[in-house]
Amino acid sequence: MNTWIWIILLVVLFGFVIPEIVIAGVIYTILLVRTSKKKWGRDVLLPENDDEYAGMYHEGLEWGELYSDYMREVEIKSGRYRLVGEYFDFGGEKAAIVIAGRMESLKYSYYFAEPYRRAGYNVLVVDNRAHGYSDGVFCCLGYREYADMQCWSRLLVEELHNKAVFLHGICIGSSVALFALCDENCPDYIEGMCADGMYVNFAESFKNHMIEDHRPKVIFSWLVFMYMRIFSHANVTSDGPINRIDRLKKPILFIHSRQDTYSTPDQAEKLFEKCKSPNKRLVWFEKGRHSRVRVNAPEKYDNTIIEFLKDLNK
Repeated sequence: MNTWIWIILLVVLFGFVIPEIVIAGVIYTILLVRTSKKKWGRDVLLPENDDEYAGMYHEGLEWGELYSDYMREVEIKSGRYRLVGEYFDFGGEKAAIVIAGRMESLKYSYYFAEPYRRAGYNVLVVDNRAHGYSDGVFCCLGYREYADMQCWSRLLVEELHNKAVFLHGICIGSSVALFALCDENCPDYIEGMCADGMYVNFAESFKNHMIEDHRPKVIFSWLVFMYMRIFSHANVTSDGPINRIDRLKKPILFIHSRQDTYSTPDQAEKLFEKCKSPNKRLVWFEKGRHSRVRVNAPEKYDNTIIEFLKDLNK
């Protein structure tokens, strides 16, 4: 009997457990580890057969070229990481930081900068840690990058003489912005944020990605989350935007598409309801996949942000 028990245990171990550990490690590495400088480089790798994404990226590049005379390269040291960005000085008194999502460099952020220029804000686009020209290996889903945004904000105010900073986050970038604002050490001059496609926590978004993208099912998905906890310092199941948003006291604009299948509409409603900010606004867009809201309604998207900033500055 003991022999058969050991045989069964070995079959389970080598037939199911070890392969799942390996698969989970591979998935984690693909999603959140920069294994070479080419991965998540400054020039965004465009997915095949996705004209919408390519159009956004190239339109953003045109914006960067159009306003290149206003741009200067900047860098900071956040912890042990050297981080780089581009600062567009349009002569405004305040600045906006555009925070891109996973896999995207500052060039992708150009696409979201126009409403802030129109609103009279200077614009900072950055290579998040482990992206573009910035240092780093692990994408930490906001659990470490939030401190980077505070460092960038300090540069904008103390060295570049802006009076206040507004954060604009796309997908994971919205989590970064929220964590920065909810931190007890957040400076007063970070005045608010816009969240484009915020999720309740990354675990839910991850599961929806796996379903939507027809990727291999991970039976022990908790193993992937374990890798995230160990290497990215990200507690994606029990700590996320939904667990912190009730600490937010500063203004927030939620922008969300009813067609978002990664950060689903019900997630946006939960976040909005739990948010205790006295100045919060949720604006729905009927069309647009995740992070594709602006391309489907650029005028409404830009005007929504501009109107929110006007109210903020009254």
